[in-house]
Amino acid sequence: MFNVRTILYPTDFSSFSTQAYFHAVGLAENYRAKLTVIYVFRPRDPSRSAMERAYWLEQLETIRPTNAKIPVTHVLLEGDAATEIVRFAADTKTDVIVMGTHGRTGAERELMGSTAEHVMRDAPCSVMVVKMPKGTPPAARPHVELIAQQA
Repeated sequence: MFNVRTILYPTDFSSFSTQAYFHAVGLAENYRAKLTVIYVFRPRDPSRSAMERAYWLEQLETIRPTNAKIPVTHVLLEGDAATEIVRFAADTKTDVIVMGTHGRTGAERELMGSTAEHVMRDAPCSVMVVKMPKGTPPAARPHVELIAQQA
């Protein structure tokens, strides 16, 4: 029997991730499992890393199931997304990872790589990869310019 107690939902705040979120929440409801929402970021400018970290943590914490009975934890990691997702899943003994995929193919995939593919290959647990329905136009990952707060 497949028993799910912990679900890891990595997000990059794209529509692809949002699609996977609905599956992660559904699994959490059905199995009465804990949901961990993570975001892995790479600072663009090391001198502004603390500001970026605060911004992304605030964004991350807005992701909450409407069902208050689902225990949810938010974790912000820094580094390579695939590596950190796999490491976190191993360290926390996650039962299943539910993540979206951009569905890139061919040369685009070769150039950009596939986080989902790396996670599937290296994860210590089951991985559910969710794609957008066929024909849905690709959405770009939101790029946010952080503005320094003036004292």
